[in-house]
Amino acid sequence: MKHKEKIYALLEELIEGQKKTLMNCAQSMIPHLTYDDILQPNDYAELEVNPLFRYEEGVLSGMKTVQTALFALFQENPDIVD
Repeated sequence: MKHKEKIYALLEELIEGQKKTLMNCAQSMIPHLTYDDILQPNDYAELEVNPLFRYEEGVLSGMKTVQTALFALFQENPDIVD
């Protein structure tokens, strides 16, 4: 496996772990929530104002931003990493 694929796989693993963390956080407040539900936290007052949920949501967002930025970087500079 090339370095780029290892980087992509690692980021995907981290993102999936953070999704689980976010889901556990949300379900600790509202047990019946699905992942689709937490994509619209403004529909649930408990999530909307919960600082822990918002923090975990921000961590996930940051990870996705890094993933997108690296994908763009590798597309623009294919030789940057073998």
